Amino acid sequence: MARYAIGDIQGCYHSLMHLLEQLDFQPGRDTLWLVGDLINRGTGSLAVLRWVFEHQSHVRVVLGNHDLHAIAVAHHIKPPHRFDTLSELLTATDGPALLQWLRQQPLMVLEEDFAMLHAGLYPQWTLAEARTLAAEVEAVLQSPGYLGFLQQMYGNQPAAWHDDLAGIDRLRAITNAFTRMRLLDAEGVMEFSFKGELPDTPAGYMPWFLAPDRQSANATQKILFGHWSALGLYQGHGVIGLDTGCLWGRQLTAYALETGHISQVPLDLRDRPADLAGD
Repeated sequence: MARYAIGDIQGCYHSLMHLLEQLDFQPGRDTLWLVGDLINRGTGSLAVLRWVFEHQSHVRVVLGNHDLHAIAVAHHIKPPHRFDTLSELLTATDGPALLQWLRQQPLMVLEEDFAMLHAGLYPQWTLAEARTLAAEVEAVLQSPGYLGFLQQMYGNQPAAWHDDLAGIDRLRAITNAFTRMRLLDAEGVMEFSFKGELPDTPAGYMPWFLAPDRQSANATQKILFGHWSALGLYQGHGVIGLDTGCLWGRQLTAYALETGHISQVPLDLRDRPADLAGD
């Protein structure tokens, strides 16, 4: 039995199938850990979500920003972005059921040896505290009142975490940390616009995983994450970054949890829309 963590798929169905073939992935024997952003921007969002749903007993998933965005678009809370590739999923007869299942997925997975989230872990949080905070958002997403949350989910404020945050401000800050954060400053103010490479980090900011006194820095679990394609494969400081920019012409990456072995496949060009731009 093996466990493999895979970076942002973003609808790259053919690339995913190539990677699973390289891994000799066997449902019932092996398990996949998917770091979020399963869908959108690639041409195969519907196929990816159908495959993951079919094999859900052998897959661990966390929600990414593109996954949450797809759910909001499906409910007409947000219009599609110019480069979204969600139309096939949104018009499929099984699309509502697939998105309902996706909405039930967690923001964070925490096991004895690994933790998994999509974007970042706020430095003030221990892993146990983060898991508790993630559950607050998950409970709302999985409740009958989830549309009210989705309607207020978008926005950059509050940009810093405080334990006394309440209501939608609290939920938005938690969601943004888990699904959008890459950088923050010394005061803990999150920055959401930077998408560049690590050496180009703006003055006064730092990656969340390099923050001084990060409460999760000495945890026994390694932290798996994605979201930062320009960072690429990153291993250090107790974290493993797995978004290697498959959609942007690079690789889709798998990390074997038991051995640390890295497997990669290049982008299958069938997965990338001809007019793709942006991030």
